[in-house]
Amino acid sequence: MTDLHSTVSGLLRGVDQRYTRGRRALVNLLATAGRPLSIPEVLTQDTTVPQSSVYRNLAVLEQAGVVHKVMATDEFSRFELTEELTSHHHHLVCVSCGSIDDYTVSPRLEKTMARTIDEVTAETGFRIHAHRIDLLGRCSRCG
Repeated sequence: MTDLHSTVSGLLRGVDQRYTRGRRALVNLLATAGRPLSIPEVLTQDTTVPQSSVYRNLAVLEQAGVVHKVMATDEFSRFELTEELTSHHHHLVCVSCGSIDDYTVSPRLEKTMARTIDEVTAETGFRIHAHRIDLLGRCSRCG
């Protein structure tokens, strides 16, 4: 966690922002959540921070490259730490309840995807910086 906070502090300095107590609390919450969280979920888990502060702090953290949005199928965006701060993964998105869970595929499948991405690049000339896969379906809770 110390390395995480040091990195986040540096990223925030890069956009002329401070690493405040509220931002540190959000980073801690997202780091331990194990999945992307919506703002209502953040507010439920940390009742000490006003809703307006959560919106503002998430916007600053996103601008600094600390968090990014993951779109669901409901009206709420979810937020998680960027892969540069965590690890590469994909998402399982429930079309019924809107929940999003992280999922890591096997190294063999990642290599297959990398080969496929190389083919797309060769065929189209499109320069790919990264990839992510969101699988849409119904979670075990929704059946």
